[in-house]
Amino acid sequence: MKKLFAVLGNPIGHSMSPLMHNDLFSYYEIDAHYLPFQVRAEDLEDAVKGLRAIGVGGFNVTVPHKSSIIPFLDEVDPLAKSIGAVNTVVNQGGKLIGYNTDGPGFLKGLTACYPSITGKKVLVIGAGGAARAIYFTLAKEKPVTLDIANRTPNNALSLIKDCPYSVVSNAYSLEEAGKQLVEYDLIVQTTSIGMSPNTSELPISVNEIKKESMVCDIIYNPLETKFLQMAKQHGAQIQNGIEMFVYQGALAFEIWTDIFPDVKRMRENVLRQLGGHTC
Repeated sequence: MKKLFAVLGNPIGHSMSPLMHNDLFSYYEIDAHYLPFQVRAEDLEDAVKGLRAIGVGGFNVTVPHKSSIIPFLDEVDPLAKSIGAVNTVVNQGGKLIGYNTDGPGFLKGLTACYPSITGKKVLVIGAGGAARAIYFTLAKEKPVTLDIANRTPNNALSLIKDCPYSVVSNAYSLEEAGKQLVEYDLIVQTTSIGMSPNTSELPISVNEIKKESMVCDIIYNPLETKFLQMAKQHGAQIQNGIEMFVYQGALAFEIWTDIFPDVKRMRENVLRQLGGHTC
């Protein structure tokens, strides 16, 4: 009998995870199937109970359930616990264990073309759930500074305070950070600003971006946001959100199967679905 894997979210119809993971199960000849389930917040506990009862192999968790699912799990990995969010759950002998592969997935995708952030000055734009996962993960990599720019600086200060890893950090408004972008070697845009259909929006002014800096945007629809387009025009190296999406999925697949999958295949599959190509 096929082993069931799933993704829980609301909404869920846009998710490309079923396409990605079902292709991998077929490619590695694993008798399993991955399904999307739209789950309302008030039904989340029942959904987890149901998946547990039928012996699910594992599942992903997406918006808006990444934090609210934690009380319904048996264990949570230390990184996911510190972030306060889970995006991957594995069933180990009836025990549901939660992980967060968002931050590690971003880091793996980044280091494919930007080998190390040790000794670098880094700016994270945004202070939401994705920013939190990325910030905590990057904090372990020993940057010289790891600053946060956010529309509400107090939210950035709260994120800095919650981080369990020692790193020099400052919180800035978007306007303040925009005036000093030349200071940063790596800039990571984690908000939804610039996502389709609002593709003309910019999260921050890019006029002061340093020519040789690395600029990332975790959005992948469009594949090249206006923020990335303008950063490229200023001479920066750019990376869109495809790498983070693919690598967080690859790490989840490894947690479930002990196989680290072919990320090139995963990337090509996603790009075909999006109808474009990555940078």
